[in-house]
Amino acid sequence: MEFEKNNKADDGELQEDQEKIIDQDDGKGKLKKKKKKKQLGGIKTMPFIFANEICDRFASAGSHANLISYLTQELNMPLVQASNTLTNFGGTSSFTSLIGALIADSFAGRFWTITGGSIIYEMGLVAITLSAVLPGLRPPPCPTQKNCREASGLQLGVLYISLLLSSLGSGGIRPCVVAFAADQIDMRKATVANRKWNFFNWYYFCMGMATLTALTVVVYIQDNVGWGLGFGIPAIGMVMSVLAFVFGSPLYVKLKPGGSPLTRLTQVIVAAFKKRKAIVPEDPRLLYRNGELDSVISVHGTLVHTNQFKWLDKAATVTEGETTNSSPPNLWRLATVHRVEELKSIIRMLPVWAAGILLVTASSHQHSFTIQQARTMNTHLTHSFKIPPASLSIFGILTMLIGLALYERIFVPIARRFTGNPAGISCLQRMGVGFAINILATIVSSFVEIKRKKVAANHHLLDDPKAIIPISVFWLVPQYCLHGVAEVFMSVGHLEFLYDQSPESMRSTAVALYWIAISMGNYIGTLVVTLVHKYTGSKNNWLPDRNLNRGRLEHYYWLVSGIQVINLVYYVICAWFYTYKPLEEVCEDDKDEDKKIEDGEIPYKRLNDAIGNGHGDIELVRNATV
Repeated sequence: MEFEKNNKADDGELQEDQEKIIDQDDGKGKLKKKKKKKQLGGIKTMPFIFANEICDRFASAGSHANLISYLTQELNMPLVQASNTLTNFGGTSSFTSLIGALIADSFAGRFWTITGGSIIYEMGLVAITLSAVLPGLRPPPCPTQKNCREASGLQLGVLYISLLLSSLGSGGIRPCVVAFAADQIDMRKATVANRKWNFFNWYYFCMGMATLTALTVVVYIQDNVGWGLGFGIPAIGMVMSVLAFVFGSPLYVKLKPGGSPLTRLTQVIVAAFKKRKAIVPEDPRLLYRNGELDSVISVHGTLVHTNQFKWLDKAATVTEGETTNSSPPNLWRLATVHRVEELKSIIRMLPVWAAGILLVTASSHQHSFTIQQARTMNTHLTHSFKIPPASLSIFGILTMLIGLALYERIFVPIARRFTGNPAGISCLQRMGVGFAINILATIVSSFVEIKRKKVAANHHLLDDPKAIIPISVFWLVPQYCLHGVAEVFMSVGHLEFLYDQSPESMRSTAVALYWIAISMGNYIGTLVVTLVHKYTGSKNNWLPDRNLNRGRLEHYYWLVSGIQVINLVYYVICAWFYTYKPLEEVCEDDKDEDKKIEDGEIPYKRLNDAIGNGHGDIELVRNATV
């Protein structure tokens, strides 16, 4: 008699062994215990995982979107110092994603990296909440904002510690949540083709909802109720997310980390260099393969040999001495085809990934300049209600959320009829559309600025930087909406590309590249703005310090548009020559290979037989020094 009921797995659900105890008749009239497999992963795990990432996004958007106001008004920090503090914090948050990804892929695993990162993030939120609640952790109020007493070293120390903890914590969450959530569902091509929903669309939709909620509710509380409650709500939400994530632990598929990916990539390069004089066999089936050695890093299938970057194939070339050697192979001298293809996959991805950097560069400062434009425009929605300039970003988020729903329900079915692609269009095509729409958004921004200054000139307001020009702030809405549409295509496509095309043992690291591209784009954007401001003269400066009406902001937008056009051409070339990662999801028996080789036994088979295919012995030399 079976006490546990078998529940049918959700669509796309992965299965992994876990013990269930059932009673079974042993044929002698007695019941004995028997183990049964339990299905792990699937849609049922998404609420627990998304709760963690939603609260992270809610907390980061809620606490950081208005943080410039807290630093300048509550801690009395000078504007330049406050701006630099936030810039450094943002860059650190993105770069720590790479550290968290390497920890997850190397030894800790994604589950424990997310858990640890969430706890550290919570400590940062608690610290900044205490600084807002305890009077001793902030300077005296300064309503006039003149001759204010700045924060002391202790008060700034608490702030910097809270920002550092938040940066370290987000580094453990951001690169791992996407990969960990995707681990729970079947991402094989055959399964994805039959699925009526796109995981990455829904992931981005949930994150957008969290950001929208934070920008409306939390920012309102901070401005109108108090900073203590405004920071406390995200902190409480983060506690709930950690509890929910850990509570779902028995349901998760937890893939074992496959060792340091950087070490494996380095081993392939070193092995190829040492065998630089070796002759690569014409038949790729003669290259070294070892399924047991690669079992941990190829759970969903092994990578198939490709003809690109054939110089790296020297690392998998079995020499005569290695064929007769009975000792385990030294991975600093001999790599498997799967490991060589891991390096090839990363090399192929990098040019496409780099295109996203200049896109961020082009749009990094547009939000700041748009806010400055909005401050000179009529922000009245009604006679008594004004729209805060910083709240205009809501239009972009709303467009992105609506666009994701329409993309999933309308665009994909229509595109599928013409392309035959189950996803409608490929992720590379999706990114290309996003690049093109972003260029259109920047061009629209330039024409809106020309219109704004024309109205200011007609009313003789060009020399009054504080004057309200009689033009509605809603002229800025179209560019926000276009940026939202571009995000539907570019951001989601970029994230999907990095996950899908990266080796499965490096997916956390690949997702971290998404955040590093954002960080590098922001830093390069700051450099571009600095250079434009410095070299466009003092009389007709494109980006003046005080009076935007006398600036040439539209020229800056044209410059940015030109950069994006060049970047689009570069991207099209990269996408045209890109080779998708070949994955052998169903491994055939090696017997067919034996029949097709006329020269006798395959060398890598003799090597595996000589060492007994001993996975334990091979582990001893996996991280051996050169």
